[in-house]
Amino acid sequence: MQRRSSTMTWVLGYSERAVGDVPNTYTATYYLTHLIERGYIPADEGYAFLEEAGLTEFKWQIIWTEDYETPDELLVARLDHEVQGYVIFIHGWTGNYRIWEDLPGMVTMSNRRLVSIAVDHNGFGGTIFETETPALEACNPPAAMRTLQRWIDLMRIRRQRGELNHKVINLVGHSMGGATLFYLNPIHWNDGEVTRYALAPALLLEDEQYRRFYTTLGLGIGILQRVSALKIFERMIKPTMIEILCAGASERVKGIHSDQYNETPRGVTGATFMAMGRLDNYEIARNWEFFRIMLGHRDRLVGLTGMMDFLSLMEFPSANLRVVPGTHYMFSVGTEDPQNAFQHAQNRELVVQDILTLHERAITIQLKGRLYG
Repeated sequence: MQRRSSTMTWVLGYSERAVGDVPNTYTATYYLTHLIERGYIPADEGYAFLEEAGLTEFKWQIIWTEDYETPDELLVARLDHEVQGYVIFIHGWTGNYRIWEDLPGMVTMSNRRLVSIAVDHNGFGGTIFETETPALEACNPPAAMRTLQRWIDLMRIRRQRGELNHKVINLVGHSMGGATLFYLNPIHWNDGEVTRYALAPALLLEDEQYRRFYTTLGLGIGILQRVSALKIFERMIKPTMIEILCAGASERVKGIHSDQYNETPRGVTGATFMAMGRLDNYEIARNWEFFRIMLGHRDRLVGLTGMMDFLSLMEFPSANLRVVPGTHYMFSVGTEDPQNAFQHAQNRELVVQDILTLHERAITIQLKGRLYG
């Protein structure tokens, strides 16, 4: 049988290829403007996406498993024709695609027909806003989800018309990225086409104390953008924020967050925090079948009680929720506490297991349909 032509020839337009963190994995890194300039993405579509999202750039990395380094002539087949789905990893505040460490590689090693994609988003990393002081409506979770949805459609990684093999888009978000997943619009997706897994989602619609904290923190960081004389106060704000964000995480993750904080305009960091504190958008579709959540019992950034109250209000099924021993970074193995590291290592394995289980349930629905009666 002759293979169809691919809508994903853009995978050949990588900016860099490298060996992955996990043995037998490989990576390719992409910049949207680079793909547009080289003709892999139609200029009108690519620039329209950036303009609508208020961005000047969008960056991501693909991770896949292979026993040998895939030559370019086989790259399209390996990353399109041979796959059963993609796992898209979405980071949180002051993070970038590198905060996931081994997780993307572990997932694709566990199922070689899955390809991992770790994105930079919402003004962090290589995904850059046009302005250093974005409006809150441009960087809150609903806006971030709309941008991600449009990017998925632009890159044509969903099953296309005439394509024989079925595909699942598995979305995995942490912190701010986890909160983003609540705003996916199921109307745009077919049954069993998308799954969601939110790790420590920072969605605080029902916790006024935490909302005030985020608003105040965001306001304080944003002021640093405008009043240089107050830079001295940043010496107090930054360590506290990094400590809360990265408690229990590896030294590598802490370093990534510290560097990203320094590289990101304070107006962007402040606006993304304020957007969480002032978020009043309750238009969340209560479609929970392919949605899972993991919370850490010692998460100081996402209050456990407030989040449980919110999920109860949303009628989120108990069977779809895990509460595990751990902090905000319950899947990253740090060295500050041996007991904590032991728990986080187990949590990381659970995350991989849950992603694979969600994917298998979704692809089964696509292949066999639903059974009634």
